[in-house]
Amino acid sequence: MKGTEPFPSSIYMVQDSAIQAIEVLINKLLEDSGDIFIVSVKIKPTNNIKVYLDADSGLSIEKCIKINRALYKNIEEEGWYPDGNFSLEVSSPGVDEPLKSLRQYKKNIGRKVEVTLLDGTKKEGKLTAVNDEAFTIEYVEGKNKKAVTISSDITFADVKQTTVVISF
Repeated sequence: MKGTEPFPSSIYMVQDSAIQAIEVLINKLLEDSGDIFIVSVKIKPTNNIKVYLDADSGLSIEKCIKINRALYKNIEEEGWYPDGNFSLEVSSPGVDEPLKSLRQYKKNIGRKVEVTLLDGTKKEGKLTAVNDEAFTIEYVEGKNKKAVTISSDITFADVKQTTVVISF
């Protein structure tokens, strides 16, 4: 039935194309940066472009500023927003943001994570291993002399989201 979609599907295709084009520009900027990688790119309907980057060795604010300035210049040179009506934010994902890439999982080996499975159950433990299809967490069940360390393999296909647990 026509007119039942909130937006024509072509809008989503245009946004996907814009995201892919921005990712190409970012990847060109990151060629010499070594360990920095794209986590995600989002474009809001208000032309607010949000780029989330991470790095194996940590991402400083100075690196984000440098990439932001270079990317902003590249977007202007491409003429994608002729009236200049866009904003750009480049940052690392916040500590409360879920892990989205295999590289982020690998970077966080040794840290405590909370995993929410597709069925809604949650598991919390230390991330100990990662491969292309799954990851392993270890956690302790029981107390004192009855405490047992359990190693649990979780496939990515069963995961709704995984977040790093910050301990103080």
